[in-house]
Amino acid sequence: MPHVSADYLLIQIFNGLVNGGFYALLALGLSIIFGMLRIVNFAHGVMYMLGAFVAYYGAQLIHLPFFAALIVAPIVVGAFGLAIEVTLLRRLYNLDPLYNLLLTFAIVLVVEDVMRLAAGALGSPYETPGILAGATNLGFTEYPTYRLFVIVVCLIVCAAVYVGIERSRLGARIRAATEKPQLTRAFGIDTSRLVSGTFAFGAALAALAGVLAAPNTNVSPTMGDAVIINTFAIVVIGGLGSILGSVVAGFALGIIAAVGAVLYPPIANTLIFIVMVLVILFRPAGLFGTPERSA
Repeated sequence: MPHVSADYLLIQIFNGLVNGGFYALLALGLSIIFGMLRIVNFAHGVMYMLGAFVAYYGAQLIHLPFFAALIVAPIVVGAFGLAIEVTLLRRLYNLDPLYNLLLTFAIVLVVEDVMRLAAGALGSPYETPGILAGATNLGFTEYPTYRLFVIVVCLIVCAAVYVGIERSRLGARIRAATEKPQLTRAFGIDTSRLVSGTFAFGAALAALAGVLAAPNTNVSPTMGDAVIINTFAIVVIGGLGSILGSVVAGFALGIIAAVGAVLYPPIANTLIFIVMVLVILFRPAGLFGTPERSA
């Protein structure tokens, strides 16, 4: 095990919070969608990628500012997600869940190929906004200001979504339909609009993560593939359908993966899945899940 200074370890913790923020936003949307629709949405990574491309092409074609893209991209991608739910997924709810899984996987293949034709297979850089360029003195190091911005935004958005779902009347209905969908329908609540809106909102959260990630990486048609597998593992660890579990597990696993990669590099790419296996062994429903919610 390599010797690591305390300052370098702190830097890795902050790096882990950045990646954890992306994971938390993705897992939050994915968990809500799974909880209400009971489908494994493979297309969630595509929404992440499309969010980044909306920001990229918005800047290239109409000089869309980054802060405007944080609003525009989730709306555009949320509308795309809504169209998918209304025109395609809704027709399959009464069929075997395998059909939904295959459909969302097909959407991934189609959308990624379309984006390859439009943008090419290689990634394109997205410039960090000038106001967030440079570094901020944290005492122990100079850390990129943009990465600090990402951490703060992800924390605020995750907290706002959690509070909204836990405290508002609409949130109560979403929570009820997420945790007890059959019982909610039994009380006569029409969940069709709720389902459509929730799917669109989950897609919008993924798009927001994509916009935030764009200055941090190349914008490419396959960028969603790199994070969606880890996101699925994080949702399982937090508990399928658990809103709080997705957020906590997202940030925690981001830190664990970053620190673990430094302390013992050979397990850098598998650490999240090692944690997932351990959680499944000792708590199959996830850290914050319940057997009823996972059923």
